[in-house]
Amino acid sequence: MSVADAARRRRSRSKVGPSAPDRAQLLDLVEAAATVADHSGLQPWRLVELRGDDRLVVGRSLAAAAGEADDPRAVEKLERKALRAPLLLAVVSSPRESRKVPAWEQESVASGVAHLLSLLLDEAGWGVMWRTGSSTRAPEVHAAHGLAPHEELLGWLYVGDHDGRDTKPRRPVDPARFVAPLPPGLRPAGSGPADHGPEGRAPAPVTDAG
Repeated sequence: MSVADAARRRRSRSKVGPSAPDRAQLLDLVEAAATVADHSGLQPWRLVELRGDDRLVVGRSLAAAAGEADDPRAVEKLERKALRAPLLLAVVSSPRESRKVPAWEQESVASGVAHLLSLLLDEAGWGVMWRTGSSTRAPEVHAAHGLAPHEELLGWLYVGDHDGRDTKPRRPVDPARFVAPLPPGLRPAGSGPADHGPEGRAPAPVTDAG
């Protein structure tokens, strides 16, 4: 299967079963996900692996962020949500000191790792759902995951097995809506017609992101 085929087949799965990749399987996929473009090779990311009762910290910290830490019913409800998958991977942006690479670019690397890992997990037969929320970066959630002051949480990958059925067809995307050449008024004076390549696409820009 090509990468394009795997990407087209990928689905976010809100309901997964009780099985999950073991640590060795997970580390193998993380190693592959770590090959995303990473300007200067800073590796500004990490994952917090949550299994068993460790998953409860997600629900409890979200309850605390909502001011409901003293409401047992609210805490239990959020704890149950955190138990919807046997494995939760908290995605953490962990920027490094750099004069060349700004924080926003480093955060995009962490996001890229999560996206690629999600695809790799899906291709390996696991169900994945990337979950976030308005309290993802609340101080209570930050502290509960052991994040350093400079780190930010990007959400959680909920991972488990699934039955292989695609419950919803993917809505097709018209790529031409999202790919366009530079507007004529912004092109360098005296330049010729824009070269959109053999398929009418503008050539990809050159980057040193790796």
